[in-house]
Amino acid sequence: MSVRSRDTLGGKAAVVGIGATEFSKDSGRSELKLAVEAVHAALDDAGLSPADVDGMVTFTMDTSPEITVAQAAGIGELSFFSRVHYGGGAACATVQQAALAVASGVAEVVVCYRAFNERSGRRFGSGVQQREPSAEGAALGWALPFGLLTPASWVAMAAQRYLHTYGLGPDAFGHVAVTDRKYAATNPAAYFYGKPITLAEHAASRWIVEPLRLLDCCQETDGGQAIVVTSAERARDLRQRPAVITAAAQGAGRAQEQMTSFYRDDLTGLPEMSVVARQLWRGSGLTPGEIDVGILYDHFSPFVLMQLEEFGFCKPGEAADFVAAEALPLNTHGGQLGEAYLHGMNGIAEGVRQVRGTAVNQVPDVSRVLVTAGTGVPTSGLILGSDG
Repeated sequence: MSVRSRDTLGGKAAVVGIGATEFSKDSGRSELKLAVEAVHAALDDAGLSPADVDGMVTFTMDTSPEITVAQAAGIGELSFFSRVHYGGGAACATVQQAALAVASGVAEVVVCYRAFNERSGRRFGSGVQQREPSAEGAALGWALPFGLLTPASWVAMAAQRYLHTYGLGPDAFGHVAVTDRKYAATNPAAYFYGKPITLAEHAASRWIVEPLRLLDCCQETDGGQAIVVTSAERARDLRQRPAVITAAAQGAGRAQEQMTSFYRDDLTGLPEMSVVARQLWRGSGLTPGEIDVGILYDHFSPFVLMQLEEFGFCKPGEAADFVAAEALPLNTHGGQLGEAYLHGMNGIAEGVRQVRGTAVNQVPDVSRVLVTAGTGVPTSGLILGSDG
């Protein structure tokens, strides 16, 4: 499939504010409260007030609607509000929606947010409990009777095929887990702050669904994260150094299902991320060698390897060695394996910090950061860059 080259968005909008609650296992407050706290923190970071906001974007899975959050946060009239489907695949698409609204003049300041009590409330990792009848749910009906009830079990199918095809063992995934936890260990905001792991500890962790071990699976988190987007021109007059949205994309592949696309010809890659990659490279005019930091969605470690291959950082089957060689700084906040599982929104915030030069694990001379959203589902991605 070809993706048309287009340059209608790049450089017209920027992220100017990021804000989050603490990341915990029991927040002790409602998801609405978490959302409002994150929104206020992001606006304060940008040097803006609730009165400046006229647009909001979130996930279809968020329990706090845009207008409810706006009311609770003291935001007035909205000229734009939107939601994006497919769980973690929505993360970067929320920023894309915001950038499109700003670039088209539909809104001037748009807040993207995600907030949940994913540990103390509904735990996604517990899998399918009860679903209302739907066409989307019918697709799961082909997998559920065979015991494929959880996200880990769905991902394990593709992970096992990947290892088989390239003659690898489960230890190949350990490099991703060790890298994430290395960065989390020096990030005070991370749940696993001060707790690095070794490859031996990864290999000794218990099986969840073979070939996935406990340390291949992201944690469950209570918390909220918000992102503020406005025009690149206005961004230059605000409090923080802007992270310009150089390119943004969404993608779904052929024969795509939510996380059970088992009827494709090949299970060793992520076709939906290939769609995103082609758009980002064409829209930005960049190549993999020009990316300074990669913030890759890591709900499960095998899909980080597949993403590196889909984006062309290395050849198929070579990503484990690529990560082991530290050829590209990855998930410098600790990722969802190490910092927090916020459906990828905390990864966008880390990308912004790297462009600003304010990250805890700052990479020198960063000018371009790749950020991706959920894998195995229809997904999205961003390239964030410095302004000039």
